[in-house]
Amino acid sequence: MLDIKLISDKKIDGYTLLEGFPGVGLVGPMALSYVIEKLNMEYYGYFESQAFPPLVSIHNSIPMHPVRIYFSPKYKLVAIFAEFAIPSEMTYIMSKKISEFIKENKINDIISIGGMPSQSISSELSETDEEKQKEDEAQAEKVFAVISTPDLASDLKKAGINIISEGVATGISAMLMINATSEKIRDTNLLVQVDQSIVDPKYAEIAIKSINKLLDLKIDITELDKEAKAIEAKIRDVIKKNKDSHQSYKEATDAAGPSMYA
Repeated sequence: MLDIKLISDKKIDGYTLLEGFPGVGLVGPMALSYVIEKLNMEYYGYFESQAFPPLVSIHNSIPMHPVRIYFSPKYKLVAIFAEFAIPSEMTYIMSKKISEFIKENKINDIISIGGMPSQSISSELSETDEEKQKEDEAQAEKVFAVISTPDLASDLKKAGINIISEGVATGISAMLMINATSEKIRDTNLLVQVDQSIVDPKYAEIAIKSINKLLDLKIDITELDKEAKAIEAKIRDVIKKNKDSHQSYKEATDAAGPSMYA
């Protein structure tokens, strides 16, 4: 059983949904938590399920559900933020529940934030090989996207985002994408290239820069490094404490995605 409990009756018709479940590089939760704070998004509701691990998040001395919904009337945004990796067996029901929420509330657009493994990131560059290093850094900062409808391609290309034409996607974001495609809902799955051996706030920074371009926002990223590290540490701690429930960190993050190769 999975339920969505709303604590506000304000309408969110025509809003854009942002989601970033814990996955490769923890790009989604690091970026999304920062966006929620900087845009002063309001608490809108939460997900509740007996299948969730037995944990409660404490924020500003207040106990909160670990999978929450926020919204901003000013920016017409609604965000789904999770502080643990969704178990693989819940991927389908979670994506279905979110898709129902999107349809019922007449959400206009979906933007998922996640990571994809990169083979281009090298940790063995010579200090004197500056030109090669700059080339690799520029390549690593490229953002890719999977889209549900062709009309999204133009805006993404203007924002310097590369459209993936062939590949495989997994996790909640992938399920949301296929549901959106069936319902002809605009869905963009943003994927930042990550080195799977590390978790780096720069990945969240790259994602937020793309969000700024796509949604015409001006989110200041000067404090991102410090705050993203705190978010990453907390999520890793939660995942570690619930390792038995999820079987392993890798299994959970693979299921929660997004993960992609192109």
